[in-house]
Amino acid sequence: MNDFNGKTAVITGGASGIGLAMGTLFAGQGMNIVLADIEQEPLDAAVAAIQGEGHSCMGLVTDVSKADDVERLAATAMARFGGIHVACNNAGVFTGGLLWQESVADYQWLMDVNVWGVIHGIRSFIPRMQAQGDECHIVNTASMAALTAMPYSGIYHMTKHAVLALSESLYHELSFHAPHVGVSVLCPEAIHTGIAQAERNRPRQYAGEGDIVESGERDMVMGALAESVANGIGPEVMAQRVLEAMQERRFYILSEDAWRDAAHTRLDDVRASRNPTFAPPVTEPPGGQ
Repeated sequence: MNDFNGKTAVITGGASGIGLAMGTLFAGQGMNIVLADIEQEPLDAAVAAIQGEGHSCMGLVTDVSKADDVERLAATAMARFGGIHVACNNAGVFTGGLLWQESVADYQWLMDVNVWGVIHGIRSFIPRMQAQGDECHIVNTASMAALTAMPYSGIYHMTKHAVLALSESLYHELSFHAPHVGVSVLCPEAIHTGIAQAERNRPRQYAGEGDIVESGERDMVMGALAESVANGIGPEVMAQRVLEAMQERRFYILSEDAWRDAAHTRLDDVRASRNPTFAPPVTEPPGGQ
């Protein structure tokens, strides 16, 4: 996909981070932008920023865990701009801890946003793209966590593995039934975003008594995530990778850092049928130790 001018992009999780970076970059390519997010004020600010650059942009508060919300998002974009040519299922949340201690609410919340958010996007956007008949592209945000498995963040890894597998199957199905619709899966490494503060948007039904289990392991992984993203690369780098992948009709959008090495170690474990290697993606400081 190379002709973006006048086309329309819909982006969930679009008020900040990678979502906003994609919206900003795509707007610069001449696209109409529809940003969706669960937070009204940041969404309004993001829309105003893109409009302030002279681009066409609208926002719609959307809870991606709800099928009706995502369907309304797709219908609104179609009504406003007459088509959907790029759809980015990008919203995501994180929590951590010991798998046998984390609450059912932890599992449900991450599944609702990270997996069901993508499922709802596929079910609402793909039929419309298929019917349009012109060149389109869908981008599902997974993570390098989809290609690795580390302790104390197992629910997150599980959801991102699901997004990757779902996207791979989608790639084959689209090649058979709608070859004009491309698909990519974005697997970011540590990116300077607000995911470490995802708890701010935790729904009340998943934040009752006993739903948030405090532990040393949870504190450790949440602290490590906060430090990692604080020092992470800019989300605009991810946006550029996505644009290039769409232009090349390339499926996998992967990191080139220590996360790639960790993913290779896991694949070697599978090929050799050996027990999982603990190989965290540690990058040495400049000049070595």
